[in-house]
Amino acid sequence: MPAMSTRAIPWYLWCALLSSTSVAIGAHWDIAWHRSIGRDTFWSPPHLMIYAAAILAALASGSQILKATFTRGEAPGTVRVLGFRGPLGAFIAAWGGITMLTSAPFDDWWHNAYGLDVKILSPPHVLLSIGIGAIHVGALIFVLGRMNRVEGRERRVLTLMFLFISGMLLLALMTLFMERTVRVFMHSASFYGTVAAAAPLILWAAARGSGHRWGATLAAASYSLFLLALLWVMPLVPAQPKLGPVMIPVTSLVPPEFPLLLIIPAIAIDLLVARAAASWSRAQLAAVGGAVFATLFFIVQWPFATFLMSAGARNAFFGAIYFDYNMPPQSFYRRYLFLPHATGAGALVTGAGIAIAIAIAGSWLGLRWGNWMRRIHR
Repeated sequence: MPAMSTRAIPWYLWCALLSSTSVAIGAHWDIAWHRSIGRDTFWSPPHLMIYAAAILAALASGSQILKATFTRGEAPGTVRVLGFRGPLGAFIAAWGGITMLTSAPFDDWWHNAYGLDVKILSPPHVLLSIGIGAIHVGALIFVLGRMNRVEGRERRVLTLMFLFISGMLLLALMTLFMERTVRVFMHSASFYGTVAAAAPLILWAAARGSGHRWGATLAAASYSLFLLALLWVMPLVPAQPKLGPVMIPVTSLVPPEFPLLLIIPAIAIDLLVARAAASWSRAQLAAVGGAVFATLFFIVQWPFATFLMSAGARNAFFGAIYFDYNMPPQSFYRRYLFLPHATGAGALVTGAGIAIAIAIAGSWLGLRWGNWMRRIHR
């Protein structure tokens, strides 16, 4: 398909980017609110930011769907769904926004019936997470539908937008599993298997889907810089617990942990794509790429996890000084101890083999998804 001439990026794509960013901030703000304050309401500030992201996605997407549906003739770059026409990403993002808004009253009822969530994945939060994922994926496809039809400066800007949203999708996936990826788990096989199940999929999709020389690196950098900003800014916001028991005198929002060192294997992915993508099959790329990801991530994260448990990380920069207000003093987290894990050569080989196998599967799926995204023009 011939490329379109360079022109201003449409407002609705900026709205898609803003929606993806807003829901990422709102979700982490909500988690910090629970960890620092405890109580929340339907109209708490984090909830309002999440709802705003959902409304923004639904309105921006809906405007393009209605415009294409009621425009005479076949609108370029659109698909037909249930009698309506519009960009594929618009349908996905609109569905995600509606799903998120549907989860809001469900979550309010859940809190009134059962109190404060003790786990991230409560039923209403699962529904919300599905909607958030659709917001991010819809924004990706929304941007791709135009990115793959333009050239010049507009394509470069849209590519950066695509990679930033990929980083937000990576962030959303890692947040979904954050209860199993905090530092007390970082010397266990389950931790590396969990990360291998999520990160290679997004990083390979970003690298292949964008066609950018440093696609995976920029997506991982977006994830890392976003978390670092939250880590360094949230403690500046005053907060205090409003629900007992209070075991730690929290005086500010509790931020997320220091980001995982995903940027190191992401650089390796980009180097591998540049060197071998043209001559290797998808299976070869996935096999080598998955093994490289799992190996490099283990090499850098294991010793860094040891550092995070040391006195050197107990400062505002690395963030190993923040705890939930209701965390008991005997917990492994407060005592800076790793959870017990299997030791010995056999356990190490088994854990490494499982993590590598999962990373290879994720890499293969990411390559397929990335190749599909390169063909999207609507």
